[in-house]
Amino acid sequence: MGSGRNRRGRREHRIAKRVPPGAPPGTLVADPEAPKPVIRVMAYRAGEHLERAIGDAEEIRGVLAEWPVTWVNVDGLGDAAVVAKIGEILGLHRLALEDVLNTRQRAKVDTYGDAGQNPHLYIVTREVLLNEELLTDQISMFLGRNYVVTFQERAGDCLDPVRERIRHSDRFRGFGADWLAYAILDAVVDGYFPVMEQVGERLQTLEDEVVMFCDERSLRRIHDMKRDLLTLRRAIWPERDAINQLLRDANPLITDATRLYMRDCYDHVVQLLDMVETYRELGADLMDVYLSSVSNRLNSVMKVLTIIATLFMPLSFIAGVWGMNFNTAKSPWNMPELNWYFGYPMALGVMLLVTVVMLLYFRRAGWIGGGRRAAAGSGLHVASGEGGPARGGATGAPGGR
Repeated sequence: MGSGRNRRGRREHRIAKRVPPGAPPGTLVADPEAPKPVIRVMAYRAGEHLERAIGDAEEIRGVLAEWPVTWVNVDGLGDAAVVAKIGEILGLHRLALEDVLNTRQRAKVDTYGDAGQNPHLYIVTREVLLNEELLTDQISMFLGRNYVVTFQERAGDCLDPVRERIRHSDRFRGFGADWLAYAILDAVVDGYFPVMEQVGERLQTLEDEVVMFCDERSLRRIHDMKRDLLTLRRAIWPERDAINQLLRDANPLITDATRLYMRDCYDHVVQLLDMVETYRELGADLMDVYLSSVSNRLNSVMKVLTIIATLFMPLSFIAGVWGMNFNTAKSPWNMPELNWYFGYPMALGVMLLVTVVMLLYFRRAGWIGGGRRAAAGSGLHVASGEGGPARGGATGAPGGR
């Protein structure tokens, strides 16, 4: 995940290709590194549908004239001329087309035209993908009376279920373009749930890793996870506002029946926001757990070093006393042990005895191993639980998160 993270970091912080400063509004500038556009058309009416790829945007005119509902999907934004041509055919506003090519837009809804001047909605939503790294791609959608146009950054999306419904569902083909726009939005929103499940599983795995064993890699993974959650939050919060705007503002392009189903889509976004906020709190708690684990490991190391230093303090004192080497010929009080036959073994024996006594005292105090105080503490804890319901048991208290 680390290598993918480095690639993702370079990609997200790369300066987007934008309109030169001072250029007139509606200037279209494509990113030369973006894939070239691939256009596919799906059109349908009750009982039948059309699906094919087209090489020239002019072919869209004929499809629009023949079919009551047309979906034009463009994968790749590397050619501004193709985007401009589609906008010219459908009468799309140049400001919206400029936002199509600037793929750093927040989710939003813009209204263009009126009842007599080619009314259309410009809707921006963001699709999320999670493999080794988390990515969000912009999907720009135009809704007109009898068409939906979607522009995507690259091929591959979460809209295959919508395509399958067009191919096989007569009920779906009986609705208008507004229902198709709703189905696309719903598919994008539903695509967040599997990603959120994967994020939850990664959080659980990371929590177990931090509790059992933590190092600098764990810290880096925590920061990566927090960044992913922030990316999800930035994508989902504007999504809620955009869908709420579709629900709140009356628009002739969206029927009341479709608006009713939009409410369900709005509820899903609210659920996603709750999940994101919960995961962000867990991510923040993981940092506290990491710091606590590091502190506990440091305390354990310092405890061992302190015990070792404490053991050597009396040994150093004994060795220092017997190492003063006062001359016994001058006075019988000057270190008579220096002349003893077993003086050296006696000194080593005293040192060993002192060490054993100190180790027994440390164990009895509970500083190493078990010890009476540690056992007494655990016994007191068990006793406090006797006579009452267990935690998370009959009282109905939650046993976990």
